[in-house]
Amino acid sequence: MGPQAGPSVPAGADAPAGRAASRPLAALLALTGVAGLIASWVITLDEFALLKDPDFTPGCSLNPVIACGSVMKSAQASVFGFPNPMLGLVTYGIVVCAGMSLLTGARMPRWYWLTFNAGCAFGVGFVTWLQFQSLYRINALCLWCCLAWVATILMFWAVTSFNVRGGFLPAPRGARVLVEEFGWVMPVLHLGAVGMLILTRWWSFWTG
Repeated sequence: MGPQAGPSVPAGADAPAGRAASRPLAALLALTGVAGLIASWVITLDEFALLKDPDFTPGCSLNPVIACGSVMKSAQASVFGFPNPMLGLVTYGIVVCAGMSLLTGARMPRWYWLTFNAGCAFGVGFVTWLQFQSLYRINALCLWCCLAWVATILMFWAVTSFNVRGGFLPAPRGARVLVEEFGWVMPVLHLGAVGMLILTRWWSFWTG
């Protein structure tokens, strides 16, 4: 008499929980997190220097347009009652940790990816508001802020694309196919639009 078969295992019961990110996505999150962290750290140091000496001129204040000092002294630089870059030190630090964990092969559940996506959406929304304030209210640019803008935009579209492709974010089939084939289009268009706004806002200065 042959050996008896063991108890049947439900399909998918031995499948690992969660979903891992591709190495390019994990690396992008780690790199953009580091870029945002560096920008936040430098701006924080300059903010403290300004508190000690109101006449301090940050190193990235190069001309009337690229004037980090003007941005740092504005009311918009402390929206939540403390300098904005201090928030960046926390949030970009989380992104770096997430990217490094994913590089090691960590698998994250759906709720994690959706929460991450929500955080990135808040970040890109906040960055968009800061861009408007910088261009049309403060009338100056901060190069370190621009670095943080680029990092936030890239990570937002990368995570959103990942969630759409994986089915974590509901989307029509056409949108999923578009993301799979041309996932690079949206971040390029987004960054291009911001660059065009900066170019046209100070066109006479750039061409003068």
